[in-house]
Amino acid sequence: MGVDRKTRKILLLMCFLFTIILVGCSEPSSISETDGDEVDPVFVQGEALQASFSDDRIGGMKGIAENDYLQLFVDDINGSIAVHNKNSGKIWHSNPQNWEQDSIASGENKALLGSQMQLDFFNNFGQRSSINSYGGSVVHEQFTFEEIPNGVRASYLFGKAERGAEDLPLMLSVDRFEELSSRLDSTGQRALLIAYRENSEKAVYERNDSALSGLQLERALQAFEDAGYTEEDLAQDMAELNFTQETNEGRIFRASIEYTLDNDNLVVHVPVSSIEFPDKFPVNMVSFMNFFGAGGAEDEGSLFVPDGSGALIHFNSGNTQYPSYRQSIYGSDLTLSVTDDSNSSEEKVRLPVFGIIQEDDALFGIIEEGASVARINADINGRLNSYNYVYPSFYVVNKGDVTLNANEQQRTLPKFQEDPMRTDFTVRYAFLSGESASYNGMAGYYQDYLVKNNGLPDRQVVSETNDSPFYLQLVGSISKRKHLAGIPYQALEPLTTFEQAESIINQMQNREISNIKLNYTGWFNGGENHKVPNKVSVDKAVGGSNGMRNFASFTQEEGIEFFPSVSILTVNSGSGFRESREASRTLSGLPAELYPMDLTLNRRDRSKSPSYILSPKLVEQYTENMLKDLREFETGGISLRDMANQLNGDYRRNNQIHRSESESYTLQALDKIREEDMNIMANGGNAYSLPYLSHITNAPLGNSGYKIVDEVIPFYQMVIRGHIDYTGEPYNLSNYSDVRQYVLRNLEYGSNVYFTWIYEPNYKVKDTNFNHLYAVNYELWIDQATEIYHELNDILSKVNNEPILLHEKLDEGVYKTVYNNGMFVIVNYNRHSMTVEGKTVEAQGYITGGEGL
Repeated sequence: MGVDRKTRKILLLMCFLFTIILVGCSEPSSISETDGDEVDPVFVQGEALQASFSDDRIGGMKGIAENDYLQLFVDDINGSIAVHNKNSGKIWHSNPQNWEQDSIASGENKALLGSQMQLDFFNNFGQRSSINSYGGSVVHEQFTFEEIPNGVRASYLFGKAERGAEDLPLMLSVDRFEELSSRLDSTGQRALLIAYRENSEKAVYERNDSALSGLQLERALQAFEDAGYTEEDLAQDMAELNFTQETNEGRIFRASIEYTLDNDNLVVHVPVSSIEFPDKFPVNMVSFMNFFGAGGAEDEGSLFVPDGSGALIHFNSGNTQYPSYRQSIYGSDLTLSVTDDSNSSEEKVRLPVFGIIQEDDALFGIIEEGASVARINADINGRLNSYNYVYPSFYVVNKGDVTLNANEQQRTLPKFQEDPMRTDFTVRYAFLSGESASYNGMAGYYQDYLVKNNGLPDRQVVSETNDSPFYLQLVGSISKRKHLAGIPYQALEPLTTFEQAESIINQMQNREISNIKLNYTGWFNGGENHKVPNKVSVDKAVGGSNGMRNFASFTQEEGIEFFPSVSILTVNSGSGFRESREASRTLSGLPAELYPMDLTLNRRDRSKSPSYILSPKLVEQYTENMLKDLREFETGGISLRDMANQLNGDYRRNNQIHRSESESYTLQALDKIREEDMNIMANGGNAYSLPYLSHITNAPLGNSGYKIVDEVIPFYQMVIRGHIDYTGEPYNLSNYSDVRQYVLRNLEYGSNVYFTWIYEPNYKVKDTNFNHLYAVNYELWIDQATEIYHELNDILSKVNNEPILLHEKLDEGVYKTVYNNGMFVIVNYNRHSMTVEGKTVEAQGYITGGEGL
């Protein structure tokens, strides 16, 4: 149905005013304070750098800083840097040599090859554009270097203040064209006729970009100015003709990047205070050192990315038909990305690291600041350019969408984060050579780095039994829809009471399964999906408070570590929880809801009741309240379902909490638990949580399966083994179709056995929100679990708490893992025997050897 002219004008005015409300004066003009809503376009060139030393191999670059390990060189003509590793003699360049001659890259992609920094930004319509330090700054001679202690700072002014063709409307209606023309003299009218060509089929005038340069461009811009064309007119034309565009006017940005030598590392630092942008163009993301150490088409090597347990992308693999690699560290912020769809196969990035492996040399990056808002990117030769490269990006301002309804019509407008991230962005680069130039060397380096910086707990001691752990999750009770006299109601359905849990454990012990680590879920505040844990009330359905005390005493007497499970960050409604005040808000201003998954459709089921994302500011308070009530049971441990697995913000108006701040709230809560002297078992295991953990469940034993990736590696395990015990997902809830593949993966990754069980028959979960527990009755699994445990325990007990020293691929489907005590395991995933290192490994079998036996 058509809309009359008066109604259309009202809609256009409403949309324009609403746009001003969303992106107007309430938004800060930049991270650092600036005058007005624009960035000062004036650039002052600094003094030329004075070289302290030089190197003939990189002529034209000035030596600026040096220590016993490294030399830092700068090219103050094009902005590039280089680092000389004195130990190996390798010179690492920030940009590929001779990038101007790249045969694949063109336009913006070619300029990016010569850049050290890139800014992605939004316009008022939520469209994303980018500008890089070479094309937007260096070519205009708008950058300067200045020396700082042990290094140098590069400061950039991005963009030019001059107006261009893109500042003119992309299209004009016939009425608008005639209206403007009527306001102009003959010179202005001629300029308008040259600037626009009539499209009679569409009944519009389209901008003639090919004619808009030099004097003709100046005359066209002057004509619009003389005709009094305004931003309101542009907004109306875009709405009426259904197009959007951004203008060049005001697209001026500033940012700085600092390079310093710290012993054998290069530290690259972007102060968030240095990033300035106009109101109209908020910076969404900053990327830097995109091509540091990039491998060319003739080079051999691999890119290391931290997807799941870790993965390698081989140079020049030719897999350009697949998307490039991009993954956010610590997964998504659920307040920003709550969608109906789910990528259940995607593994999270748990560690903020990345690297490049070349022959005899490797570059290893550790994100020290800004990891919670960072993303890792990687790509190969042949798509956008001729290089293989990996680099980090950091979110500065996020964007959401708000839908405006008027007269049965909808318009979606962008809503930006109120203020930018409150964290700097820092990456520490290590230069590895010789035998250390490998993912093994990177893992060992990172483990040492974490130990030195208190990022891992102390090395574990071998248990008295010397048996490997058996991880067991028992589900206490679930909420189930029942009927009384035909009236439906929700009630708790007990699946494993405390008494039944004792029975299961006794049966396991009778089968000589020892060193049990028990994760018990669904025991308080309403079962598996318990209500908000601001207090603890043990469910009567599983035995109540007395049952809990007796069971805790039983586990202590039997030497079983007991970890009652608690969810803190994702909560269901309950007594004392007010979603309007205590749930995190999305950028659209609504409470952040999380609906249960429908496994048959792989979509969230919005017909069910949602859970909510707890505001980070309440995490410590809820943790304290929960610990106070849990103290009386003397469990000795606690299992955290989400605190080491999620990291969410709160975008409540005028009181926003960003992800970097959310991390600090989580650490404060983890400190509270540690003060209680409780062992912590956690799901997931993000890097910031590692110092607090004794056990990790659902540790990544693979990657997300991105097709650009060539190999999966146990990097995560090589970092934490010996400091934290771990296991993958429960075998009986996993995608393993062959038990032999599960056994081999555990041996290769040094992982332990894990099962999820219930005592009651499986039909008890039918027609509930817990259909994923359809086959977990313990009687169906206990015999097979016993066989798996004893087979693995015969091997893994010999390397209990021993770090992984070396991992390598010997042949297709054949891998060797060497532990710290000298014992090795070679596994063969193939369905036929393989001969490696003079030894025959049977189909889907393994062999062991070494000093640890």
